[in-house]
Amino acid sequence: MTKNKDDRIWRMKALLAELLPAARAYYQESREIISNLEYDRLYDELLELEKETGVILAGSPTQRVGYEVLSELPKEAHESSMLSLDKTKEVASLQDWLGDQPGVLSWKLDGLTIVLTYEGGELVKAVTRGNGEIGEVITNNARVFVNVPLRIAYEGQLILRGEAVIKYSDFERINEEIEDVDMRYKNPRNLCSGSVRQLNNEITARRNVNFEAFMLVKAKGVDFHNSRKEQWEWLRRQGFDVVDYREVTRETLPSAVEAFSREVSSSDLPSDGLVLLMDDIAYGESLGRTAKFPRNSIAFKWADEIRETRLTEIEWSASRTGLINPVAIFEPVELEGTTVSRASVHNISIMEGLELGEGDTITVYKANMIIPQIAENLTRSGTIRIPEICPVCGGQTEIRQVNDVRSLYCTNPGCQAKKIKSFTLLVSRDALNIDGLSEATLEKFIAAGFIHEYADIFHLDCHQEAIVEMEGFGQRSFDNLMAAIRTASQTTLPRMIYGLGIAGIGLANAKMLCRTFHSDFSAMRSAEKEELTEVDGIGEVLADAWIGYFASEENNRQVDGLLAELTIEQEPESQEEAIFAGKVFVITGSVEHFANRKELQAEIEKRGGKATGSVTTKTSYLINNDTTSNSSKNKKAKELGIPIISELDFLDMLGGNEHAD
Repeated sequence: MTKNKDDRIWRMKALLAELLPAARAYYQESREIISNLEYDRLYDELLELEKETGVILAGSPTQRVGYEVLSELPKEAHESSMLSLDKTKEVASLQDWLGDQPGVLSWKLDGLTIVLTYEGGELVKAVTRGNGEIGEVITNNARVFVNVPLRIAYEGQLILRGEAVIKYSDFERINEEIEDVDMRYKNPRNLCSGSVRQLNNEITARRNVNFEAFMLVKAKGVDFHNSRKEQWEWLRRQGFDVVDYREVTRETLPSAVEAFSREVSSSDLPSDGLVLLMDDIAYGESLGRTAKFPRNSIAFKWADEIRETRLTEIEWSASRTGLINPVAIFEPVELEGTTVSRASVHNISIMEGLELGEGDTITVYKANMIIPQIAENLTRSGTIRIPEICPVCGGQTEIRQVNDVRSLYCTNPGCQAKKIKSFTLLVSRDALNIDGLSEATLEKFIAAGFIHEYADIFHLDCHQEAIVEMEGFGQRSFDNLMAAIRTASQTTLPRMIYGLGIAGIGLANAKMLCRTFHSDFSAMRSAEKEELTEVDGIGEVLADAWIGYFASEENNRQVDGLLAELTIEQEPESQEEAIFAGKVFVITGSVEHFANRKELQAEIEKRGGKATGSVTTKTSYLINNDTTSNSSKNKKAKELGIPIISELDFLDMLGGNEHAD
């Protein structure tokens, strides 16, 4: 048996590397990659090491961490503000900043900062950085990070900070599993942010989130010999992965920075620079802080890699707001390890400032090593002509100036690019729910002329050959899309009405209209204002919006075309007494007696009530099982004098606990 604690924790990690794939293969794939005897031997060794060290690593097969689905992430204020770091791109500036003090130089990882709290050796809380003052509690998610210790040997209160990151290898694997290129994640940080903040921690577990410790905040009773390095090594002995670092002095800093720079391209952990920290804890803290930055640490950002290339053309990209953005297309160059050939120019002012022209010699770089930008135009021919017609619809364009910025816009109100938002709503989850038609995909189809009106969505099979050849598509993606469209063609009237995007008519209002008019859509769209305002939740403003929408001949033509493609399922009218008529409920927090909040909402609507998302003066009740919490919705309800009730209170209002356990 190994003697040194560092060696024992290293051995525990090695055991997990063998046990976890074996367990996955056996329980999920019905195959064996090691014998039961060997598995039991390794398992027993791990169990013994956990007892000896007092450390239990995340994912240990000796533990079972249950999955949990939350309704929302609670907020919590940090004990002390989490400041940003001052930055420099000059090694000489780093040397001047460090002076004669010893320091530790580490990666500045590009993920999401998390604060972990342990008490009695157990992980009790995990909170995101948030805005530096208030973060979101993600304890359930942190428990399924691949390398966060669930239990440590130290029994006192431990608070530490670290970066949640997703490795490049996992990022690429996850993206490869997404067939639609437009739905893929842009970078590991975006994927990590979404993964860490999931309401369902089973999803977090599948994303392989790593935690790299970089700051010990509190651990009473431990002598760290006034050294940050000693703190990190102590954390390592507790079972944490600590960010890679090097001890430095003013003289050794340049070589250390150079060593890190050589490792950037091969590192599996995303980073956007380095952090230099005073090793002397007392001295560093004695320096205090500015309003924005601590004075005991500083960030080093890599100097931008700049390449020279030739501008071949300006592509004009229309958006749903009518804005037409210039995009520079240039001969491909290698930047920060990837090939780039285009960069947004953002607006006419920037394009004119650079005096761009086809054939010009330009220099390009990646801002923060991610976003391609033009650094300089060495030729400055200024020959690019601003288009007078929109590249999507052929309508007239005009230049508008807002706050000294000149931008190009399409003036055609019927431009298909401007309709993208309405099409996006129609195919969204609460409307027709067409999986595979992302906003980016719709934008492609509209730009290609495949979609002009709602009904065209159901005839995309006419463009099969062209769609299959599109980037990010193939035959399988096309087949999946057509299957989703066929499924979506059978829908309900409230979903269809909501999908039309009539101002103020959400899904709840659509259901109210259908209930009042007994799902007679013809009567609904020809209704007078007086009839509409009799519907619970429909006031004069919404009634005017409804009437205005159906006063348009074009809108009616599009709706008729859409209805011809749909099979409207007749929903049975509720036989329940409308005991909640005129009542507005807001649901927050987790539910215990219903499968989810949607089911609770359905019970409210079935009895004539309405469920909304925000507490306002119109709210009748706030349903929250934690009636005494200090959540923002509870505070708002208390301010407005709105009753806060639990699920049991709600069930009592129904006249019986039919959903009670």
